[in-house]
Amino acid sequence: MATTGDQIKIECRHITHIFQKGEEEGTTALQDVSLQVWDREFLCLLGPSGCGKTTLLRIVAGLVAPSEGMVLLDGRPSIGPDADKGMVFQRDATFPWLTVEQNVGYGLKLRGMPKTQRQEIIHKYIHLVGLAGFEKAYPKELSGGMRKRVDIARTYAYNPKVLLMDEPFGSLDLFTKTRMQAELLDLWSKERKTVVFVTHDLEEAIFLADRVAVMSKRPGRIRKIIEISLPRPRSVELKVSQEFGAIRRQLWEEFEEEFGVTQATSADAEVPSRPEGLKKK
Repeated sequence: MATTGDQIKIECRHITHIFQKGEEEGTTALQDVSLQVWDREFLCLLGPSGCGKTTLLRIVAGLVAPSEGMVLLDGRPSIGPDADKGMVFQRDATFPWLTVEQNVGYGLKLRGMPKTQRQEIIHKYIHLVGLAGFEKAYPKELSGGMRKRVDIARTYAYNPKVLLMDEPFGSLDLFTKTRMQAELLDLWSKERKTVVFVTHDLEEAIFLADRVAVMSKRPGRIRKIIEISLPRPRSVELKVSQEFGAIRRQLWEEFEEEFGVTQATSADAEVPSRPEGLKKK
């Protein structure tokens, strides 16, 4: 692929995870998941709530130890959280008592980086995410989208090898979400980090990704990996193209075959609506 490197950056080998509650029989969230993510690739993990996609991302991040299997980063076992893996959560992760520039530079300060060097990096990423002029503002003075930009800038600033994003735009309104998707792609095109992005939104996955890994129902597995052959750079107008619609229908068919109407209408599942023009089987 033109946008990715020729080496494996992240490898999940036979990951199984069981949530255990005391002496009770545990719940198997993931079962024998193997996945490779290429250097500089933007990969989306796609599936409804409860399919294990967030659990898999947290295992890659080192926040959760798998019951079985292992994660490799650059061919070496990756255990526990570290500076090589940057995580952006759906919930706000800004520190309310710190300004924008203090939030962005927080990780750099913990590293003991000299102030002059730290300020250069802070300035770079505040500009890259479009927050110039808000350096001295506190999170309470920012919109939800602006606070999410702070989260992303802080993660990029300490220069992790991979960026792991757990539905970071899930709580935003449609307009802000669409704008943030475009801004994230613009930043990714400049920095070319390896990104694993969790979402249950078909359009978001297609718009952002080089490949989409569709998860199965619990216990989670990789049902299918679909390559997104749409050209880059991508603009929002791409979402109304015939090519985009064809991929959306393909992904929906995977969803409908795996989860069906019962799953789609259950209270704890978030499954996207059927694309227009696609009849129920």
